[in-house]
Amino acid sequence: MRTLHFGLRVADHERSLTYYTVLGYELVGSVPDTPLGHLTMLKLPGDEFVTIELVHDPRRAHGPVGAGLSHFVIKVESMDATLANLAANGIESEAPTSPDGSDDFRTAWTTDPDGNRIELLQWPRGHADGMGAADLSD
Repeated sequence: MRTLHFGLRVADHERSLTYYTVLGYELVGSVPDTPLGHLTMLKLPGDEFVTIELVHDPRRAHGPVGAGLSHFVIKVESMDATLANLAANGIESEAPTSPDGSDDFRTAWTTDPDGNRIELLQWPRGHADGMGAADLSD
């Protein structure tokens, strides 16, 4: 079993699609006129599968967009290159910090157009792609 993707409700489809493509996501395809609204499927380069589904339905009045989601995390190869690309495209982010004080384990935060908080994470060289039990032990 594994998580396939999550759906993010968005207020402005084009603005959100632009944001996520600047962040590095690739458009896989769209499914218009579903009971949930217009669905846009995105994946990261090198990934085989969709990881984010943008859900846009201007006909429905929903609670605050972004409500219920604390944050999600995107692994980046180079924090500096990622932040430079965001800045070049007018997307703000917080200055990176290091959870362990090193130069190669870094995190930074950005917020999408709907208020969803995104943690950008650069693992130290040689670290597995994901987080495991070893990352949580003392």
